[in-house]
Amino acid sequence: MISTDLFGPDMLISYRGNVVPEWIDFNGHVNVGYYIVAFNLGSLAFLDAVGLGRTYPARRGGSTFALEMHATYDREIHVNEPFELHTRVLDCDAKRIHMYHEMRHANEGWLAATNEIITMHINMETRRSAPFPDDIFKTLDGIRGAQRDLPMPSGVGRTIGIRRT
Repeated sequence: MISTDLFGPDMLISYRGNVVPEWIDFNGHVNVGYYIVAFNLGSLAFLDAVGLGRTYPARRGGSTFALEMHATYDREIHVNEPFELHTRVLDCDAKRIHMYHEMRHANEGWLAATNEIITMHINMETRRSAPFPDDIFKTLDGIRGAQRDLPMPSGVGRTIGIRRT
């Protein structure tokens, strides 16, 4: 569902949806776990667009596994509100993708949450890391290159902890 040219200089809109009632918790907003579900929908749409998606394991014998993830929750989003996931390739190498997603209110544009994730390319026969096929790596590196002049998001690489003044 990527809506922008893969090699454009802006973040890609990887997914559009609406907050569904099942995602709402006892506080009346999206439960933390469902933000991750939403971000996964964006990751899957992005991976589909670059050739690493749902059909990739059967077609080419590989897949991607998440290695590490960090989420922030910046503003409440509520049931039935529309959202967009904006995706950026911060970095990639022969086996890994460092992605960043922003969940934004689709109509008003404000930031609801962010997700930073590193995935590893896996050979599904050996269940071990393996280099991306050349064509896939070329696509990923092209996207990274096209987005390189975007400002680095302020939360990228942040560690968790209580800030003391």
